[in-house]
Amino acid sequence: MNIITHKNCPLCNSSSTEKRFACKDNFATGEMFDIVECRDCGFVFTQNIPDEKEIAPYYESPAYISHSDTRKGIINTLYHIVRGIMLRNKVSLIKKLTLLQNGRIVDYGAGTGSFARAMQRKGWEVTAIEKSGQARELAKEKHGIELLPEEELARIESGSVDVLTLWHVMEHLQEIDAFWKEVHRILDETGIAVIACPNCSSYDAGNYKEHWAAYDVPRHLWHFTPATIMKMGEKHGFILERQYPMPFDGFYISMLSEKNRGARLATLRGLWNGFLGLCATLDKCSASSSIIYVFRKRR
Repeated sequence: MNIITHKNCPLCNSSSTEKRFACKDNFATGEMFDIVECRDCGFVFTQNIPDEKEIAPYYESPAYISHSDTRKGIINTLYHIVRGIMLRNKVSLIKKLTLLQNGRIVDYGAGTGSFARAMQRKGWEVTAIEKSGQARELAKEKHGIELLPEEELARIESGSVDVLTLWHVMEHLQEIDAFWKEVHRILDETGIAVIACPNCSSYDAGNYKEHWAAYDVPRHLWHFTPATIMKMGEKHGFILERQYPMPFDGFYISMLSEKNRGARLATLRGLWNGFLGLCATLDKCSASSSIIYVFRKRR
């Protein structure tokens, strides 16, 4: 297997890094992967990951909800209920941030196309990009929407996009610097990048540590905090304008985390810890299990 080992921090290039702990791939293989932190900038990442050609089997399961839309089990059923609520919230957020009734949006990592279809129905011109062939087929079958493969991003005209969205996608991208450069290229000068990802400084991350489901090794390569994703944006010519908590994510992640550590009554324990996390989020956004970040180009 071809393995990627980062000798230096992928964010600040410091050679001063240390292992936090090892996490188990609870989803596919049971393998262990190291979670490493940069002593200088605080960036956290997964070490010794399979490269782009080798990582596909780690996603290949009917249980991978982003690509399969499975409703099997109570946790996935609850996920779908909440996703319907969040879908409406996401559409409202885009309209609020842009003040546009319609525009051009690129949804990168579109999954099975639910958000892309919702934006189409609101009159937006949507370019939806998804790496997984399985997810693209499901999107066409379920929503009648054509998703494009990832190489289509490079074919988008420079400065032609009002909004780019990544809903829990940034943490998966191996060529992350190259991707940020493409985002900068395709966005209009007043355009925005709306990026949602897990927060490894959250209440639930601190509670569950190596069992925290949002580490999701080796599929999640990068583990952001509000501070480190702001630095990543600045590195590529963006400013972090706003951030919003995603309060429901803590419930889902906590239920999975309880399952990871083999707890009895994992669903009930997860719901309780999700509630505690929600209470913590009321005081500060940085405690949220996942956060939506809004970036604009630096002028």
